[in-house]
Formats: sequence, C-alpha cells, structure tokens
Amino acid sequence: MTETIRGDVLHAIPPDELDEEDLSPELRELADSRHVLVVRKGGHPSILDLIWAFVRRDPIEAVTVVADRPAEEDEEVTLTVEETAMPGVYVVAGAHENAESADEY
Repeated sequence: MTETIRGDVLHAIPPDELDEEDLSPELRELADSRHVLVVRKGGHPSILDLIWAFVRRDPIEAVTVVADRPAEEDEEVTLTVEETAMPGVYVVAGAHENAESADEY
C-alpha cells in the first residue's frame, strides 16, 4: 500500500556515505546503493505548530525514506512511499524499479 508524505528533508545520506553513518543492519541492507533521507512530515512547522505539538505532547514526526534519487537538506519534497517492516522507514514507491522511469518525486 502506498501513501504520500510531504515534508522537509532534515538529513540526506548519499550512497557513498552510507558506511560512515550509524545505520541499523536492516536499513543498510535496504538502502544498498540508494539515498537515505530523514524527512520531517508536514513540512517546516511554525512557532505555533511547535507550541501546539508541545502542549498536546504530540511530537512532530520524522521518518526515514530510502530513495533512488538525491534530495538536498532543507528541500521540501512530496514522496509516494511504501511502508517497510521497519517502523518509521519507507521506500519511495517504484524505487526498486528503474530509477529513470520516474521524472521527479
């Protein structure tokens, strides 16, 4: 099942830097030679959103996305993703297919 995630890229790990990061073995295997993005769901929150999240004790969620294409930190992205067996980890839908078939996220 796919879903759409819109948010800001907090951290981007290119494939050649995966070994330098402290990733779980499952995530490292899933990422293989792809990009790992940490995305704050919903985009950049306003001050009021931050206060409201604090008052409700409902933290702003960050998720990990494995993608074939790079993204820059602080870039806003909209991704169609598929959930994995790992909590909070998604794969861009079609990421296991030919990356050239998708024009953009």
